Amino acid sequence: MTAPARFSTLAFERKVAAPPATLWQAWTDPSMRAMWAAPSAEVTVDFLQADTRVGGREISLCRAKGQPDIRCEVGWLLLAPPRHSVNYEVLQSGGHTLSTALVTAEIAPEADGSRLRVTVQLSSAAEDMETGYRQGFGAGLDNLARLSGRTMVLERDIAAPLGTVWAAWTDPAALPEWWGPNGFSCRTTRIDLREGGEWVFDMIGPDGTVYPNHHRYTRHVPLARIDYTLHWGENGPKHADASVRFEDHGGRTTVTLTMIFATAAEYDAAKGFGAVELGQETLGKLAAYVGASRAPVAAPEGKA
Repeated sequence: MTAPARFSTLAFERKVAAPPATLWQAWTDPSMRAMWAAPSAEVTVDFLQADTRVGGREISLCRAKGQPDIRCEVGWLLLAPPRHSVNYEVLQSGGHTLSTALVTAEIAPEADGSRLRVTVQLSSAAEDMETGYRQGFGAGLDNLARLSGRTMVLERDIAAPLGTVWAAWTDPAALPEWWGPNGFSCRTTRIDLREGGEWVFDMIGPDGTVYPNHHRYTRHVPLARIDYTLHWGENGPKHADASVRFEDHGGRTTVTLTMIFATAAEYDAAKGFGAVELGQETLGKLAAYVGASRAPVAAPEGKA
């Protein structure tokens, strides 16, 4: 005999030391969700499928030693960045449905960050799902708040087609030409910008100071997304996970660069030396580069 469903409404609230746009990115981006979704170090969450758009789905497996895997399906019903989302969530194990839920998230700006309010309308087929949901979901949101607090998001609207901007980021001859803040240049040791490739290079400041860098490219979704890690010099310690997303807007392209620093201290240090402003300068150089590459060549004087 099937046990009767149990219904409950759970409410969660977190104060987050990040602006709404950054918190929204952490809440919705599949790579970032994979980082904060596991409630503890003893649990792993593997994303098998992710499509973050209205009508899109996520499929993930939650694994804990000695416990059966739990399959989680998330379907996005509403996405209104950076303030509001609605999704359904279905948890299954061994082919049996454990619970279904409707999850509503509200993000509101505050003077020094954001406030996240999440409401979960839960229908549980297992007696202990409400308690487990409170503990697991609550711990995940604690992780989300910490992750958001060491995340930097930069955005730039560029007056160039998506394919042109993508090529500037993925062409080994082009990327070193524009990469870096104003006055910086790049000296490349080796470069392979494909998924699984790397770029080992020095950034050279206006005063001649050399800053060794090593980027490792972990994911390429053509014309959409690049994921990579940033290291302090060749094979040095990782200091950030980064992703760049490309969105077409009718001949213009929105570029969103996200950097998740390894620690809150590294985030604070980067912000302190002007990483936001320097990053915007880099995106500005990208905009100028693709603009110049598309500029018409003037005819020689006296020629039509």
